[in-house]
Amino acid sequence: MSPARSLTPGLIAALGFLAAVGPFATDMYLASFTDIASDLGAPASAVQLTLTAFLLGIGAGQLVLGPLSDRFGRRPVMLAAMGVFAASGILMVFTPSIELFVALRLLQGFTGAAGIVVARAIAVDLSVGETAVRALSLLATVTALGPLVAPPIGGAVAVLAGWRGVLVVLAVVSVTMFLLAVLVVPESLPPQRRQTGGAGAIFGMLVSAARTRGFGAYALTVATAFAAMMAYISASPFVGQEVLGMDPFLYALAFAVGALGIVSANLLNARIAPRIGPGRMLTFGVGLLGCGAAALGVLVWSGLLSPSLFIACALLLTAGAGFTMSNASALALARTPTVRGSGAAVLGAAQFLLGAVASPIVGAWGEDTAVPMAVVIGAAVLLAAGFRLLAHHRLRSIA
Repeated sequence: MSPARSLTPGLIAALGFLAAVGPFATDMYLASFTDIASDLGAPASAVQLTLTAFLLGIGAGQLVLGPLSDRFGRRPVMLAAMGVFAASGILMVFTPSIELFVALRLLQGFTGAAGIVVARAIAVDLSVGETAVRALSLLATVTALGPLVAPPIGGAVAVLAGWRGVLVVLAVVSVTMFLLAVLVVPESLPPQRRQTGGAGAIFGMLVSAARTRGFGAYALTVATAFAAMMAYISASPFVGQEVLGMDPFLYALAFAVGALGIVSANLLNARIAPRIGPGRMLTFGVGLLGCGAAALGVLVWSGLLSPSLFIACALLLTAGAGFTMSNASALALARTPTVRGSGAAVLGAAQFLLGAVASPIVGAWGEDTAVPMAVVIGAAVLLAAGFRLLAHHRLRSIA
């Protein structure tokens, strides 16, 4: 069977579910923060640290598990990591203290990173040429459904069963992910294509991926587009509800439209990009991001921003981010065929790092104005455009 035909719709759905580990493990329990602080006798800052620990774990985990999958194969690394992820999810239900909670969340993030980095590597392993962008687009489509379903599920469970009930649901999700990895995920890296060596070789694979000509420009295009989207996501509750006076239902609708934007963009990209090339679609995505950022900036500074226009800008931004990230990811990973797991690790780590930086910058300027959101989004989009141009000029043959 050819590699291209091995990547079935069912496998893409499974890999997408595994890659959605971040939204499920973070968005589902956010509404329970105050209850966790009260029941465990912990300050709010300590509960917030559980989220920070998880995100740090995901970033570090990708840098370790990606190269390990290049060394030992995709399936062994995925199974071992997701097994620990499931076990830590079960233990978290019974945590008696905030200190243990933070430690388990760090472990969950580190091991759950396999769902992101190894799934991305498998999708590209089983693709041929430009069909990799189709695989990554469909993968991103399934993953993008996580932020849509996780918050309402978490909120409903918290009301009915409390915060430990939410952790029970998360434990069930983590066990389901592990079983899915066992039953569905194949080995996509033959032994003859695996890397050799010890810890030094693993670090060398990361350096090799990062230094590959053209890889860095595409990876930074992904990361800055993601930072623009994270700036919107982190600021949108305050801008939508505090600045524009949207009620919770209208804000939820606006957020759903934004999520629909990235899902629709990836579905469309999966059909178009293999025919006209990921380079052109990447340019289109960055242009769409620019239109959304420019429109938002003009509306904010002119004082004309309204709920309907805010929703329209959100749709442009998320759709542009969807086109940009899928195509830039495919082009980046095409540059690292022999160390694809390491390439996916550097790609994911850069993405989460810049996304984590963008969110607090937006909040540091206050919650009663949309100006910080517009500034950070505009700066991130300008950087994305600059990195896209850099990649184009350095690698005209694949752009």
